[in-house]
Amino acid sequence: MALPNQQIVDNGGGTGTVLVNGDKKKPALLGKRKRNTKKEAEKKDVKKPRATRTRPQQQTEYFEDKRNLEDLWKAAFPVGTEWHNLDAVYNEFNWDFKTLEEEFEERGILYGKKVFGFGITESDIKGIVHVPSVVAVESPFPPSDKLAITSVQGAAEKIVPMKQMKMDWVPYIPFEKRDIQVDRMSFQIFILGCTQRRSALRHLKEDRIKKFEYSLPYFYNPFVEDALDQSTEVDIVFPSEPAPVVCVFDWKYTKLQELVDDQIEEEKLAAEKEDEFKEFVKEQVRAAKKANREAREAREKAIEEMSEETKEAFQSIKFYKFYPRPSPHVPTFLTTSFINRYYGKAHQVL
Repeated sequence: MALPNQQIVDNGGGTGTVLVNGDKKKPALLGKRKRNTKKEAEKKDVKKPRATRTRPQQQTEYFEDKRNLEDLWKAAFPVGTEWHNLDAVYNEFNWDFKTLEEEFEERGILYGKKVFGFGITESDIKGIVHVPSVVAVESPFPPSDKLAITSVQGAAEKIVPMKQMKMDWVPYIPFEKRDIQVDRMSFQIFILGCTQRRSALRHLKEDRIKKFEYSLPYFYNPFVEDALDQSTEVDIVFPSEPAPVVCVFDWKYTKLQELVDDQIEEEKLAAEKEDEFKEFVKEQVRAAKKANREAREAREKAIEEMSEETKEAFQSIKFYKFYPRPSPHVPTFLTTSFINRYYGKAHQVL
């Protein structure tokens, strides 16, 4: 039965639409309505816990602080190393020079000392890898401002100013002082640096590039007699066909005729060239004796003109040669106290 202003409309099913004052209401269920039990009501009241999204924990990365002298060995230019091998020297292996760094710390042999350092490279035991080493010169003044350059043809070495090869002693600034202004006079460490840009090498002549590769750090101590100044040997390169005669002649212990006979017997020298060869050897001997005499006189003059302070300084100069620490991650190499023919041997190898 419809109330006033209500009308039931049958749609052919069990439900009808109720219109109140002509307005449309929600569908009404016809028949019995199912009641919820108490347990079902309680279940509806219980809210399900909200699922939380867990983020993966990020692992904290730790970076080692840079050591104060960590790049000292790289700053010291490896004199005489071929340009195309420099990247391999610096980057192919993780060379550990903590021994060098520790000697500048308290109780180290270089602590508080003025030091001049340069780099050199030597081959590993297989002759494949260039192993870097650093020579530290304990001295109150720069040990030298010159370099020795061996001629590509193997002739006598030339002594030239470092600046001619764009090299000079420059102060090394430890990491802890790189953000502050430092007085140049207070620097303790100087390294032999090279300002030649590698990108500009392609514009240089081949001979100029080779001079860098044939360079040697030069040192002259007038108080140490050079063994070569008193040498009685001369290298002989006698022009001949089909090949030059190459040999060594010691004018003190070998007779010239014996040398000639040996070269002819070995078929290195033609018999008709004997007199010419003898005269050539005599000229080489005269030149060597003159060079020895001039070197001896120059050394004596240098000592005479030297102040007492400089004499003491020269006599207190010490050379230390540092190698990287051995490691399973680097090639096996041998150590030697020999630096070069001018510096001689290091006082200590570390």
